Amino acid sequence: MELLHSRILGKGKPFLILHGFLGMGDNWKTLGNKFSENHEVHLIDQRNHGRSFHSVEFNFKLLADDLLNYINHYNLENVILLGHSMGGKAAMLFAVSHPEIVEKLIIADISPRIYPMHHQDILTALNDVDFDVQKSREEIEQVLEKYIPQFGVRQFLMKNVTRNGKEGYKYRFNLTSLTENYNEIVVGLPSGTHFDKETLFLSGEKSGYIGIDDVPLIEIHFPKSKIATVKNAGHWLHADNPTQFYDEVVSFLDK
Repeated sequence: MELLHSRILGKGKPFLILHGFLGMGDNWKTLGNKFSENHEVHLIDQRNHGRSFHSVEFNFKLLADDLLNYINHYNLENVILLGHSMGGKAAMLFAVSHPEIVEKLIIADISPRIYPMHHQDILTALNDVDFDVQKSREEIEQVLEKYIPQFGVRQFLMKNVTRNGKEGYKYRFNLTSLTENYNEIVVGLPSGTHFDKETLFLSGEKSGYIGIDDVPLIEIHFPKSKIATVKNAGHWLHADNPTQFYDEVVSFLDK
């Protein structure tokens, strides 16, 4: 089984971070450096993302299996596990499947429920780029801009555009697999599963991914959970308000 790529920072109790859909571990570099002052932080690229291996298959069961393989490879135990969005769903499934490995769980702006498909414009934009035609970063971003008016979202996606030889560019992520398997990332946590240790859910105040209606389902799956709201933050709450995000996580870990 192939090993996930990661960047490991600091020393101490293992603290594993899983990025969201179309992201990579490097998205968490700034906060990862801060957390690494007291922990051994693992910024992990999940399959089909970042510098990790590409695969035709893609679903949460595989993401959880990849993480177990990674943890076994590095002989980690009693880990702190943080996941954002898609990474949060993967972290939830891992925690309910392997509770003996996870000491504390932190979920950033995602609930255990099924979500409606909502990345179609982004996937259409990314698939509309033809690297044989668009030879510069500016030309690639112009294609994305036709579908994605938000500058911040385009910048997030452009981090995945990397050199392909001397002439052109390519995506780091496996766009074909992620497009074909997109229905796999909106599914909910299997019913009847639960994680009975301390869990923190962080919700972006301006996000809408975790609403009041999500609370009962969260409490069923995670009976020892608490939900905190990160102020002035959307779905990328760790980037929008890193100070409060950091403070919430540290106070949760310290108690």
